[in-house]
Parts: sequence; C-alpha cells; structure tokens
Amino acid sequence: MARVTQNINDQLYRTRTRNSAEGREPSPERSRRRQIRNWMILVGIVLLVLLGVHFLGRYGRAKEIGLTRLACYSNQSVTPFRDGLVYYDGASIHHLSSSGVIRWSFPAGSGATFSVGPTHLAVWAGTQLYLVDSSGNATYNDSMESQVQFVRLGGRYAAVVIGADTAPKLIVKDLKGAQVDIEAEAFSGLMMLDTGFFGDQGQYLWTLSMDVFGTAANTVLNTFEVGKMNTGEVSMGENLVYRVLYENGRLRVFTTQQVYTYDYACVQDTNATMLAYGWKLIDAEIPERGSARMLLAPTSQTSSAQIISELRVLEGSDDKRYTLPSSCVGAVIYKGNIYAVSADYVYRADMGSQRFFGYKIPMPDGMAVNGFSGVTSDGRMLLSSGETMFSMTLPVT
Repeated sequence: MARVTQNINDQLYRTRTRNSAEGREPSPERSRRRQIRNWMILVGIVLLVLLGVHFLGRYGRAKEIGLTRLACYSNQSVTPFRDGLVYYDGASIHHLSSSGVIRWSFPAGSGATFSVGPTHLAVWAGTQLYLVDSSGNATYNDSMESQVQFVRLGGRYAAVVIGADTAPKLIVKDLKGAQVDIEAEAFSGLMMLDTGFFGDQGQYLWTLSMDVFGTAANTVLNTFEVGKMNTGEVSMGENLVYRVLYENGRLRVFTTQQVYTYDYACVQDTNATMLAYGWKLIDAEIPERGSARMLLAPTSQTSSAQIISELRVLEGSDDKRYTLPSSCVGAVIYKGNIYAVSADYVYRADMGSQRFFGYKIPMPDGMAVNGFSGVTSDGRMLLSSGETMFSMTLPVT
C-alpha cells in the first residue's frame, strides 16, 4: 500500500515538473480534478486488494474441510442420530460419533429394522420390540401380540403400529415401555401409512391412513391427544400425502399437489395453502419459534439416483428459488444455510442470498461423491462413494 501511494506521489511530482518546464502552472481547478482522480484510483486499488484477500480467505477455509472414512457401508441403513450415526450390519446396530469413533453396539439379531427419534432408537424384528436410549441401553424389551409394522419416536412417547396391513392397531408407549394409549378399532379396514408426535411437549399424535377398499383411494389425516381423545379428522382425497411437519403451532401436510395447513383439530387454514406440484420436500429446519424452513427439489430429480439442479425454499409466506452451480446428489438446510453436495464440491448459500460458494471436497484420488445420507446434529455430512462412507465437516461460514 505504501508503494502504491509513493507511485501516485511520484506521478504528481512529474506532472508538476513537466508543467513548470513548459511554462504553464496547472490551474487550481485542474489540480483539484487530478487529485480526485488519483484518490479514486487509490481507493479502487485498495478495494481490489481487499476483495482478493476475501476470496483467498474463502479458498483457505475450504482446505480446512475434514473428511473421515467411516467403518460402515452405504447399504447398511446409515442414519444420522444426534451428534453421530447408527447403522445395521445384519446382526448388530452400531453407533459411531460423527468423526467415526465407535460408541456402542446393540445386538439386534437378524432381520431387524430400526428408526430413530430425538433421544432413543426403536428396533424391531417380527413381534420383538426394543427401545434403546442414546447410550445403547435397552429401556424396553418385549414381544408384542402381533408383528410390528413400524415404530415412530417422539421426545416422550413411541407410537407402535402392529397387526395386519388392513387391520392395524396403534399402541402408544412411554420411552420405558409403559402403555399410555391404544387405538384397536379406529383403523379397521385402513392401511396405516405413517404417524408422528407434535405439540410443544409432544403430547399430540397425527396419523395418516388410506382407505383401500373404497371406489377411489382416500388418505385420511387424524389427530389425537395422547391418552385422551381423537381431536380431529380430515379426508385428503386421492392425492398422495408423503410428509407431515409440525411448526409454529400448526401441521404442514405435503401432498404431490399442494401443501396444506391444519391446526391440532384438523381445521384447515386455507390462506396458507401453497402449490407444490412438481416439487418434493427433501429437508426441513424447524426452529423452536417461528416458521420452518422447508427445502424442496424437483420431483423428477429426487429418484434413487438424485441429480438435483434446482432448489426451492418455503418459509412462512416466502417462496424462493435457487439454481445450483452444478448437479448435486443431495441438499439440506443447516443453521440457516443451504448446503448442496456434488461429485466433488459442497456448495453453500445463506437464506438471504441466492449465490452459492463452492468448496472442493478432499476426496481420495479416483473417488467421487455419489450418495448423501444426511447431516448430524454437530454439522457433519454423511457422504458415500460407491459403498464407502465418509463424514465431512461443513465449510466454515
């Protein structure tokens, strides 16, 4: 910077000397214009230097991305769980830290399936059901009266769906296995699709079921207050419902056509309906207060081999579109930033900007990212290259 200033001063001195030699002193107005011009040049140079340092700083931080190879394979149901991940090797469920350190293993036996919640896992095989806490200890271990279809976990309760496909029974237990509610006849003749807990303390339950014996398929949304009563019911029609989110005191119900909004009693807020045809929800960030940030991608680009080129974010009444720098295999929202991962780059954009910054992924030679399994609570992406799994720190913002 000192050298730049000196060069400008030298130029001013030569100009004054040349003018003096030619017998003409510069006028005060001409000198003032030249001084302004020279200061503008100096400011421009300073800005260019600062921009260069800014982008070099971004490049330097990109080299700090950490990549760890994990002791699991992409075909082992790898799932984020709290600040780590769980996977099933056909005999046991293993819990790893996000950096790959094994924390515990739970002997689940063969043919098991699992799901994760905020603090616990549910593991089942046939009629056998386990509830496992975050330390790997079984808080419940018993055989149900009929085969377990699936289990969903909340912060206080577990919803266990058992029985035949069109004769399901819903049992609600606390996380130590004590039964607190049961719906034995409410879903007779229906196929249970999904269920989940909502409310400030997880005291409510929603269910999605389908009438498969009617003249046309019909999806039904029910809400319950755990241990008390049915609070609401609404028919969703033929449109497939694939996701229900709870945010800001309301349920956001995603179908292949629209996003609908209901309260805990299934009363619809028609003003909050949004068109979602051609788009599919792939991730959401739900704060304790305020509106959820819901991330969507084109439905045609969310098959088993995802090649995503566009993204859409719904937040309250805002609807924003983003174009990715290159095709990506997955994307998430984490702490107010959008992250998308391609074969060799991870891209980041904050919610207020539609501009992505790219960071090179330090993959081993000959390997490229072709799979994405989510993000842990401590901010590490779970990536795969073929069957090999990796954990990667997110770029510094």
